[in-house]
Amino acid sequence: MTRRFALTFPGETGGHAEQDVVVVEATGTRGPGGHPVYADPSGIVQAEISDRGEVRMLASGGHQLPRTPLHAEPLP
Repeated sequence: MTRRFALTFPGETGGHAEQDVVVVEATGTRGPGGHPVYADPSGIVQAEISDRGEVRMLASGGHQLPRTPLHAEPLP
């Protein structure tokens, strides 16, 4: 199992902003789809990532609308 991923998110809509990259690590828990959950150090960015690299973003608090990353890159 991959322990870390780099999630790449699109930049600001309508601009030429750089993409945001967030590194997430395995939390040891499983998401609603049964796949491992990964989180950034703050715990705000949480994602369930399948063994095929499919990403489902998980809300970590009320009124949060998590964006879907463009790419999930496994890290060593």
